[in-house]
Amino acid sequence: MHPALTALLAGRPVPLDAWRSWWDQLEQRTLGPARDSDRAQAAALLASLTTRLPDPATLAALTTSLTERAPDPGPAHPGSVNIVGTGGGPATFNLSTAAALTAAAIGIPVVKTGSRAYTSAAGSVDLLERLGITLTSGHTATSDHLARHGIAFAGPHVYPPALTRLARVLYPLTLKPFGAFLNTLGPLLATVPVTAQLTGASAAAPLDALRHLAPRVRARTVWLAHNTAGADELLPFTDNTLHTPDGAIHLPAGSVAPATGTLADLAPHPDDLTGHFLRALAGQAGDTATHTIALNAAALALASGRHTRWHTAYTTALDALTDGAPRSLAERLGARPREAAGV
Repeated sequence: MHPALTALLAGRPVPLDAWRSWWDQLEQRTLGPARDSDRAQAAALLASLTTRLPDPATLAALTTSLTERAPDPGPAHPGSVNIVGTGGGPATFNLSTAAALTAAAIGIPVVKTGSRAYTSAAGSVDLLERLGITLTSGHTATSDHLARHGIAFAGPHVYPPALTRLARVLYPLTLKPFGAFLNTLGPLLATVPVTAQLTGASAAAPLDALRHLAPRVRARTVWLAHNTAGADELLPFTDNTLHTPDGAIHLPAGSVAPATGTLADLAPHPDDLTGHFLRALAGQAGDTATHTIALNAAALALASGRHTRWHTAYTTALDALTDGAPRSLAERLGARPREAAGV
């Protein structure tokens, strides 16, 4: 068994050099004497990390060992943002994707990351696939697409290549532990050419660990959001907190958007996934959905630095939803040729 895994399972600190050695041997398929040893050790690693995250120093070393191997995404587009959640909270429809399209519709450059469903009815990638919106295949394509459309949905190239190798080694075992790990730490591991990122942390996410790691993310500032309902999006009818590099921002229920509605108003619609989503982008999926999307889009506008007042940003997003601008943007992106995304 590799020393990094031995120390991790024993609850001892794992230094950066040990993590580097782990990923080197995983790439070379030399973690154990037999090929199945690589799979067994990879499964044991993920099982340990998804059961309980290690101490802060070990976790920092782990993330550094991954991100230092990732390709450079190039310079960030000024005032650009990403929105992504950790998953695992109350079931809602794809609010972060809706907020991303709404923010783009009001002139905020957005590079959106996400994944397939591991805990929800449909992840952002599943939804985009059904809408006909293609993920970009590389950093150059992402930048080009952002410049043309004001928004880009980045593909898996944003994640460290070592994670792709880890998933391949695990096959044909279930990827649920991998998905849980990617949901938890993926938002902070992705290399995205943005200046700011709004990351929603559900009640299932290790908020303290994420707060420790957020300042270590390169090239972009990270805002961590959580609320009393345990969702990984800002909700107008609960008390929300945003942890930013400049301190905490507290948004009591009703302070920006009306405090009406419940989580039931934001429930997913797996039998009408795209139809409900497109209606939500035109402000036609109920007041709670509209106010929630506008609130999260407003947070993106403030994180980008292009807006400085919550009320102005929220009202601008609400007007866009009423006019159907986010839906029009989604439909244009879904109708474009695949080559436009660099595929």
